[in-house]
Amino acid sequence: MMSYDKLWEVLKDRGISQYALIKRYHISPGQITRLKRNESVSTHTIEVFCRILNCQVGDIMEYVEDNE
Repeated sequence: MMSYDKLWEVLKDRGISQYALIKRYHISPGQITRLKRNESVSTHTIEVFCRILNCQVGDIMEYVEDNE
């Protein structure tokens, strides 16, 4: 499964709140919820976050072996 735990660390380090994502960057609350739950999001969403944070994909997400 994909894990977005790194995303939350990068946002915290850069001082960007979820409120700022919604209000300043126009990220939908639904997308934020999906990321929090490590659910599927589009590559467009990942691209938007990379653009906002000026980072690479590996800086905000990683593949984690699913033990199920």
